[in-house]
Amino acid sequence: MLSVVIPAYNEEKMIQKTTSVTGSILQKAKIPYELVFVNDGSRDHTWAEIENAAKKDGHVTGIHFSRNFGKESAIFAGLANASGDCIAVMDCDLQHPPETLVEMYRLWEQGYEVIEGVKRSRGKESALHKASAGLFYKIMSSAVKIDMSRASDFKLMDRKVVDALLEMPERNAFFRALSSWVGFCSTSVEFDVQERTEGESKWSTWSLVKYAVRNIVGFSTVPLQMVTLAGGVMLLFGIILGIQSLIKYFLGHAVEGFTTVILLILIIGSLIMISLGIIGIYISKIYEEVKNRPRYIISKKIHGKKEC
Repeated sequence: MLSVVIPAYNEEKMIQKTTSVTGSILQKAKIPYELVFVNDGSRDHTWAEIENAAKKDGHVTGIHFSRNFGKESAIFAGLANASGDCIAVMDCDLQHPPETLVEMYRLWEQGYEVIEGVKRSRGKESALHKASAGLFYKIMSSAVKIDMSRASDFKLMDRKVVDALLEMPERNAFFRALSSWVGFCSTSVEFDVQERTEGESKWSTWSLVKYAVRNIVGFSTVPLQMVTLAGGVMLLFGIILGIQSLIKYFLGHAVEGFTTVILLILIIGSLIMISLGIIGIYISKIYEEVKNRPRYIISKKIHGKKEC
């Protein structure tokens, strides 16, 4: 059986449509399935819509968080509560085309254990967003040693892969990278990002920046290496300036003014503060991991017409 994990945050307009569209495609392909909606602390009527869908359709399972824990937590909650032999993850807004699930499932039947959905096109995005996303994926690609330039959360995994992911104890998990990091026999399927038909994107520019910083810090030491590199550059610059000052001193020429000194103090001070900020982010993540709090808290669960 195929389990489809669908995180939902303020998606009341999409629950019924996603249920009917995805269900009809999988039924037509004669694929046994379940849809696992995870309500990530939505402020609208998303949970009520999930309950209605579960009452009408026995294939629907609903999970309700006690508050908003974030998309990564919603994905892992769905994986933990899915009962299928293979599990797919897709967005609730249907920007991940459900038709691609059939192709993924057929590849799984052929023996592939991870089928990655890679973006053939990214849809309508601003130039700034595309540039930022490109930089983010370059950093993540260097961290996991895998090309993630077109990566997405849209993928299908065998049960053994999901079990391996769920066994990882880290709290700040980055699903998109971890699913590639675990290895296994994998392949990819290209898809075009579809335009949203209902509602609005929940990702603001600021939320995307926070998402990028959190996952880069959680999965890569590149920022710390950049601090070391910046320190080395400033040390080299200081040595050159020191040699220049000594030469002028022995030649009897005084260093003109204090502009150079002031600029050096400002530059070095800024680098020190930025470096301390980066180190502080890593320490805060270590603190969160040490507390070992759960990734999420489930307050309600409904499966086919029966609520728990």
